[in-house]
Amino acid sequence: MSSNPDQIVAQMQQDFHHLIAYVRDAQTRTASEVERTLFQRLLALGLQLLRLFFLTRAALRPATPISATGTPLPFHSRRPIDYFSVFGKLSFARHYFYRTDAGGLCPLDADLSLPARCYSDLLRDWMAFDSTDGAYRETSTTLERILGVELSIQSLERVVLADGCDVAAFYEQLPHTPPATALGSILVAQADGKGVPMVQPTRTSTPLRLGKGQKRTKKKEAIVTALYTISPYLRTAQDVLAALLHEPATPDQQQRPRPLQKELRATLDGKASAVSRLAQRAALRDGRHILSRVALTDGAEPLQVQIQTQLPRYTLVLDIIHVTDYLWSSATALVGERSAERTPWVRRYLERILSGQTAGVITELEELAQAPERNAGQVAALRTTIGYYRRNLPFMHYDEYLARGWPIGTGVVEGACGHVVKDRMEQAGMRWTKAGAQAMLDLRAVRLSGDWEAYWEFHRHKEHERLYGTAHPLPARVESQVVQLAA
Repeated sequence: MSSNPDQIVAQMQQDFHHLIAYVRDAQTRTASEVERTLFQRLLALGLQLLRLFFLTRAALRPATPISATGTPLPFHSRRPIDYFSVFGKLSFARHYFYRTDAGGLCPLDADLSLPARCYSDLLRDWMAFDSTDGAYRETSTTLERILGVELSIQSLERVVLADGCDVAAFYEQLPHTPPATALGSILVAQADGKGVPMVQPTRTSTPLRLGKGQKRTKKKEAIVTALYTISPYLRTAQDVLAALLHEPATPDQQQRPRPLQKELRATLDGKASAVSRLAQRAALRDGRHILSRVALTDGAEPLQVQIQTQLPRYTLVLDIIHVTDYLWSSATALVGERSAERTPWVRRYLERILSGQTAGVITELEELAQAPERNAGQVAALRTTIGYYRRNLPFMHYDEYLARGWPIGTGVVEGACGHVVKDRMEQAGMRWTKAGAQAMLDLRAVRLSGDWEAYWEFHRHKEHERLYGTAHPLPARVESQVVQLAA
């Protein structure tokens, strides 16, 4: 392939005229055939244009750079570099300056903000984004099918590991106070756990995700946290009861408010670390506009202890869905899963719980468990429900919560456990090392929080600073404006 800019331009002009001729002479071709052909040829044309860009920039000799010790670096040679883009792979040579006592550098690398490895920022963006949704092998297959680029699973793993390194810093630098349009008066913190299948490394150096044939250990718990604000949602016990039992809603019921400025995170570093970070983020979101602070959990005592310790100003609320699940289990044990009495039984006790009468429900369940006609299975089911309710009684004042318009369900974090962890980390045959799993959890949380574009811009600027010790050639957010102007 030519490295002469004039020859490249002439070839591109010829290729473009061939494209025009192809389209004009397509009377017998189908739309699908033409579209596929155009896409493939435009990718090839894009590769040539990118090559021309690099050759044009590399043709200009930079000013003599100064080393860290203050001495000029003389020109040494022109050094080639590989660049793997969404259009394909190319190489070009740039000026290299070197002194024995001061080392060497290529000034053009910083001017172009070239990545540490050969993969372009855009290709890495696409690699990481798609990898956070499906298996690495699926991402590799998809990119090869669409772009014609071949990427190994190991390359995708390394990209995810490297490009998830700035997630914590990204959230720390966000504005502490959201815009006025995104403020709710209730600040809500939620936490829940979900297992990630891990592997036991057998060598000092192991890949980030291992296959089926290697030794498996127990799952390691990922603690998922959610933080958001929301407006009050006033409803009655009957309103909630109807929703939980899938009964028709009343026509005059107000529209449920949406969580605002939702931030999802997930960590394998344990409950204390997860809740500590949650508390730090919550403190930044607090302010005069916050009238209530609510923390929701599913009843896991270790998480509740951490929340009470690190978020002492928050009212701890037990998730109503788990409360309901225990009632269903007891009803099934007493009357049978298909009995017509099962739903009315649950409805009767659930209505009382939502009305603030949980202590009375516990008393009645104890009486049921002590009845002589109960068998061992029924007693065990009732005792389990009683124990769960008794331990969580301080967090079950649902009449008060509903009167204040507070949320009483952990749907946000429960959904996050499914979306962030289970849907990606527990696909068939998957095993993870801690480093690989944490990087994936970080990037997946960024994506599901709707922060991907903002994070990637931030990450590219931080990566440039790490590599070259200077600010990115384009200030933050200017690049997106350039793209808009170009469009």
